[in-house]
Amino acid sequence: MAPIPLTVNGRIHRVDEEPDTPLLWVLRDSLGLTGTKYGCGIGVCGTCTVHVAGEAVPSCSISVESVAGKEITTIEGLSPGGRHPLQIAWLEEEVSQCGYCQPGQIMNAAALLARSPEPSEAEIVEAMAGNLCRCGTYLRIRRAIHRVVREGGAR
Repeated sequence: MAPIPLTVNGRIHRVDEEPDTPLLWVLRDSLGLTGTKYGCGIGVCGTCTVHVAGEAVPSCSISVESVAGKEITTIEGLSPGGRHPLQIAWLEEEVSQCGYCQPGQIMNAAALLARSPEPSEAEIVEAMAGNLCRCGTYLRIRRAIHRVVREGGAR
């Protein structure tokens, strides 16, 4: 088995994994990037969302082989020191309760703002629908996204 080349958070890695191994487990177990969380394991809750070539994807349901050679960004790589405008807005709006789903929520919101810097409420609701929050902080999540837009941080 040949090592699989991955570019994660701007760094090139060569991982010795079975080609069908879910990206989530490679990120967490092989690369030590534990900010990406395991939720459902079938790609429906959004907890494990990362960016692959700029698109938000559930890392639990894509194989490491399918992302070889593509730029992968995890919550650790979103911003040095955790200073992305969304991360700041999350704190200012006190979004997190348990916090478990929040890395996936932030990664999905970042992808939304990258493709639509001034989304409407309906666009936010639609884009974030794939991310579940057991604590029900959806209103605060939307407020945080609106804060970033209002403050011009999405540009």
